[in-house]
Amino acid sequence: MRLLILSFLFIATNSFAQNAKIVGKVTDNENKPIYGATVLYRKDITLGAHTDEDGNYLIEVPAGKAILVFRYSGMNTDTVSVDVAEGDVKQMDFQMAPVVTKMEGVEIKVGKFDRPIEEQTVSLEIIKPELIENKNTRSIESALDQTPGLNILDGEPQIRGGSGFTFGVGSKVAVIVDDMPMLSGDAGRPEWGFIPVENIHQIEVIKGASSVLSGSSALSGAIHIRTAYPKSEPLTKVNLYGGFYSKPSIEDATWWRQAPIIAGVNVLHSRMAGNWDVVLGANFNYDHGYMGPPVQDSLVDLFGKDSISNFREKQMVSKRARINFNIRRRSTKLRGLSYGINGNFMYSESPLVFAWLNDTSGLYQGYPGAVFLQNQFIFNVDPFLTFVSATEGKHFLRTRVLYANNEMTANQSNKSTTFYGDYMFQKTVPWIKGIDIIAGLTGKYTDSYANMYVGGGSPNNKFLNMSAYAQVEKKLLNVLNLSLGGRLEYFQMNDSITALKPIFRAGASIKVFQETYFRASYGQGYRFPTITERFIRTGVGNFGVFANPYLKPESSWNAEVGLKQGLKLGSIYGYIDIAGYWQEYKNTIEYLFGFWGTSFTKLSDGWGFKFLNTGRSRVVGVDASFTGKAQLGKKADMVFMIGYNYILPQTLTPDYVYATDTMITHKDYSYTSTSLDPSKKILKYRFLHNVKMDFEWTLFKKVAFGGSAKYFSKMTNMDGVIEEFENATSGPFMQSIRYMDYFKEHQHGVWIFDARISYSITTQHKIAIISANLLNKSYSLRPLKIESPRTIMLQYTFKLDKNS
Repeated sequence: MRLLILSFLFIATNSFAQNAKIVGKVTDNENKPIYGATVLYRKDITLGAHTDEDGNYLIEVPAGKAILVFRYSGMNTDTVSVDVAEGDVKQMDFQMAPVVTKMEGVEIKVGKFDRPIEEQTVSLEIIKPELIENKNTRSIESALDQTPGLNILDGEPQIRGGSGFTFGVGSKVAVIVDDMPMLSGDAGRPEWGFIPVENIHQIEVIKGASSVLSGSSALSGAIHIRTAYPKSEPLTKVNLYGGFYSKPSIEDATWWRQAPIIAGVNVLHSRMAGNWDVVLGANFNYDHGYMGPPVQDSLVDLFGKDSISNFREKQMVSKRARINFNIRRRSTKLRGLSYGINGNFMYSESPLVFAWLNDTSGLYQGYPGAVFLQNQFIFNVDPFLTFVSATEGKHFLRTRVLYANNEMTANQSNKSTTFYGDYMFQKTVPWIKGIDIIAGLTGKYTDSYANMYVGGGSPNNKFLNMSAYAQVEKKLLNVLNLSLGGRLEYFQMNDSITALKPIFRAGASIKVFQETYFRASYGQGYRFPTITERFIRTGVGNFGVFANPYLKPESSWNAEVGLKQGLKLGSIYGYIDIAGYWQEYKNTIEYLFGFWGTSFTKLSDGWGFKFLNTGRSRVVGVDASFTGKAQLGKKADMVFMIGYNYILPQTLTPDYVYATDTMITHKDYSYTSTSLDPSKKILKYRFLHNVKMDFEWTLFKKVAFGGSAKYFSKMTNMDGVIEEFENATSGPFMQSIRYMDYFKEHQHGVWIFDARISYSITTQHKIAIISANLLNKSYSLRPLKIESPRTIMLQYTFKLDKNS
């Protein structure tokens, strides 16, 4: 037996002595190690190895000429030949090429952790500045409205049906510019026209509750807008545009006597000057407008002139002048230190139209008492400091003073000053195997003054919000990304109303194959009511808005799973993204119409709007998008985006009584009793189906043809009291509200198409013709509000950029 064992050991030792070892590292085309790649000896596939998490492998093969086969899912299988002598240890590194070539623009770093978009644990859409410029974006919401799953209705952002319509007050979507909120301090309303469209680096739209890193307003999502700093070479860009509104397609609806002109200019210059980075921008815009001044019925006029909104055509014109700057200095004394100041100043004049005159020829004119003129002066000044150290991490100190003064007709003026500060620390901790940490402290204080906010007992109201937040992310084996975060929020309004709330989120993303990514996440949201929502009390014409000082904060949670798949179909490269989500809301705040007053001394003392907690609700749905690029021959290419969103928004407490009519019928207000159609429990003012598409085809890098389309399904449910209000105002001596006939006749979806064509004369000069609502369709997306008729614009762009 001992002889047999010795003989076996001799044979084995002699056999191994005839072998050689090959070691090496397998990486992708970005030099990142590939974990789990297979390395085979082609003459005998029983000899093989797998790469470890650093991409390293070791394989033993017979001496002589060895042909190795490298395999990994999503990568091109390839072979390499190497000669090895007996006992050799040969180094053979190998780089694998993906089956799907990454298209230009897909590899985008996003989020506070600057990770590639495919590694994100949440659903996220990217808008690049080219789309903003190509669509002649005069205000940023028109570009955002092309994003799948996001609708901008009358200035209010809605993500996945998270809200109805509130005239933009109390946004449930955080709007953040350069990591600082851009919502008005008193009303929580986005200031879209204030955002510098001429200097945007990229926009990130996060879908789902995002309060941990985006703040308390991110109940259903967040919009992060990042402005651009100079590159190595100076950039100068001038964009001139001019155009007009087409006549409405509705018979006798054209009201204007002057030319309905739109005109303006965007200017941008950025450059590095030594250790200074300087950006200067400006916008000037003139818009005749498509909504005309109110016209009071003749019989109504006999009993009382319209002294509130008796405006002329030239008073309905919108004008805007805005200038902005970004200045940053990179310290020469302390490496990694930079500091500076950003600023933005705007003055504008514009009409605010809350309801149309009637539902026939008066669609494009305002209702008496529901039109206001606003002169707005707004500015922000943002001092900041950044320190980046290889050993001590990254430190960011951002501060902002935001001032807004809105002078309005009918005693609706308001002004507010908001002070904001945020300190954020970011570091990779090597002794915990590369965990990335973000932590910070945030404070915001608003001082507001408005006579219409007397519902709190005084026109002067104050609001304080303090928070601490942290999030950690860890990448394992180069395929799995984990994140966990939390935030603690404190609120105080007028020294008496306080709240303390912790919120959490968690997520994971795994790279299943080379271009296949699966993600799952859970996040919480929390939003404290704004000063406007609690304390507004005003009445103009036939409408009133009523205070609710006992309005409670609303909260939400969102869970989703998603799949992002890279693919190649012929000459088409792109990503398909599919996500299923489940969102639930508690103490849902809705802006509802009803009889809230205590008398009818005047109509606005009796009925109107009020912010109310309507109970619990749920939104489940599916998001799907396909974005990519196609090479159409040697001289032509195309970029495209197609998105579809389906939501099922339902109340979970249909019989919850949230208010009582104490004036007329003593009716209990609940979802069931106030809905026009409560049969399916569908929440009010939502579109169940939504489609967004955009493409641009470029030929010879000179001529480009582009188009976009949007589809909104019919509005299934709304406040039934609107019908009651219409009946109540149907007398001959009262200006009637007309909506229900229009609503019943338009119970179908609507498609809206835009088109554009451009020609690059040289690399510096480009002209374009752009049309929005190309078919000139007359359509409405919320009650008593008609959307714009067709616009046709001519655009000229001068761009001097040595960086491209």
